[in-house]
Amino acid sequence: MCGRYAASRRPEDLTGLFGVRKWEPEETLAPDWNVAPTKEVYAVLERPLRGADSPSPVRQLRTLKWGLVPSWSKSPEGAARMINARAETVHEKPSFRQAFATRRCILPADGYYEWVTGAAERQLEEQGKKKRPRKQPYFVTPADGSVFAMAGLYEFWRDPTLPPDHPRAWWATCSVITTEADTEPLGVAPADGPHALSDIHPRMPLMLTPDRWDAWLDPSRTDPDELRSLLSPPPAGLMRAYPVTPAVSNVRNNGPELLEELPGPVEETLF
Repeated sequence: MCGRYAASRRPEDLTGLFGVRKWEPEETLAPDWNVAPTKEVYAVLERPLRGADSPSPVRQLRTLKWGLVPSWSKSPEGAARMINARAETVHEKPSFRQAFATRRCILPADGYYEWVTGAAERQLEEQGKKKRPRKQPYFVTPADGSVFAMAGLYEFWRDPTLPPDHPRAWWATCSVITTEADTEPLGVAPADGPHALSDIHPRMPLMLTPDRWDAWLDPSRTDPDELRSLLSPPPAGLMRAYPVTPAVSNVRNNGPELLEELPGPVEETLF
């Protein structure tokens, strides 16, 4: 799954990277090294501009709330549980089916966090000790430092309790598409730690390589089989993973220090 990620690139950099033609400076977000569900995030998408003479789609950088609310939902409750959509079933699930057909986006990230339970904590579990396991966070990012372009979906939801002209009448929300984690060796693997992404977690965000960006964002592409072909995992060996401070586990902590690489997993004396 993907439940936390980092996104610190400036909008000026993202517009250049993705060939964005429309971006509103008032939608600028602060760098975020601990993006959590329900936060506002950047998304690259293509759709016609509101009020424009031309109906042609325009590539835009927009801010969306992470946690998709289907258009037919009666309330936004449960959005925090709709942060991920499985690549294997996204084309058929009622909550994602229509967005997959016509409302696809790219969610730019530096990388994502995932947690691994340490050996000492697993031993406590095996012994039946009633202690919550401490998990070591890892940061997973492209080995070459490039942007992590996560495949995503976006949706619009109308709040029926508010008048149409209310500034919060419409919600724009999104979800990250996930796939099976790579079982091949990491491009750069830590000396003492997981050597494949699947050693960390069985699922991961689906990263789109640049050669798929245009096709994925094109709203005129609606054939499910053609779109599903874009969701194959990227080539093996592109990623690296390294341990980071457990401070990232608290969503109130935020800063570039969360991405600092540790020499190894944080050990704590448990006995």
